[in-house]
Amino acid sequence: MKTMISSIKLVIECRDYRVPLTSRNPLFEESLGGRERLVVYTKKDLGSMGEESDRWREEVIKQWHKPSKVLFSDHKDKKDVRRILNFAREYASHSTSLTGTRILVVGMPNVGKSSLLNALRMSGVGKGKAAYTGAQPGITRKIATGVKIIAGDEESEGVYLTDTPGVFVPYVPDAEAMLKLALCGSVKDTVIPPTILVDYLLFHMNKVAPSLYAKYHQPTNDVAIFLDAVARKTGRLQKAGVPDIEAAALWIIQSWRRGNLGRFVLDEITEDGLEKSMRDKDNLRMSLNQARKKVKEARKEKAAAKHSNRD
Repeated sequence: MKTMISSIKLVIECRDYRVPLTSRNPLFEESLGGRERLVVYTKKDLGSMGEESDRWREEVIKQWHKPSKVLFSDHKDKKDVRRILNFAREYASHSTSLTGTRILVVGMPNVGKSSLLNALRMSGVGKGKAAYTGAQPGITRKIATGVKIIAGDEESEGVYLTDTPGVFVPYVPDAEAMLKLALCGSVKDTVIPPTILVDYLLFHMNKVAPSLYAKYHQPTNDVAIFLDAVARKTGRLQKAGVPDIEAAALWIIQSWRRGNLGRFVLDEITEDGLEKSMRDKDNLRMSLNQARKKVKEARKEKAAAKHSNRD
């Protein structure tokens, strides 16, 4: 990615609306070389009900990123797509390049980068999919060639958007952050047992509104009881009518990812939330570096001891 930066004028960083803090990857800020950035929070339709609390949250997030521009997007909403396209068009209008404006889209795995590219291409030049998409992370495996999203004119070749593979954070600050990323699909479903993810999701549904799962069971904190009820209600049964707990758990996760079990944010949003998150991650990085340093020192001491014993 670093080798491409010299030709890139604008970077679009995609983050998941449901985890605005956890889906932040500090690697991008370190490697983008001070390029102008547009932050797009994708999958808004899965985390927002359009209520006053949602609008307040979005205003707080905008304040985090000043002076960078922030947009919130549902890629299936043509108005949202046009807002991003208009920003790119306005940015390109100030460019003096005759070969077109190059934009790089980056983000964590499965945050919707390829879906954004396809939506912009369809809205901008009326052409179909140029990037593969899927429910699991890792669909995009290499940096693609630029895809035209805005047609050129006499003065410029137009605007090109380049998709990139999702880049996972170099370190996960805690177990809960990993659960959030896995629940949102940034981690492959085989990494964390689905029953553990449903247990964490049940905790959030109970915080938001236990009525979200009322058609399956009365309010409960017991994930085993909840999954048993879901398996029976949805017909996910093994031989002799035994509930298939893992199948029920996977079904619950997919249902939430589609917005069928509530549309809410997993991160706690506060005015100083981004600053605190950055500070915590910096402290963690220091701790990891210190740990690595101690391991290296221990290895050197061990090697020196072996050498002295030989003498």
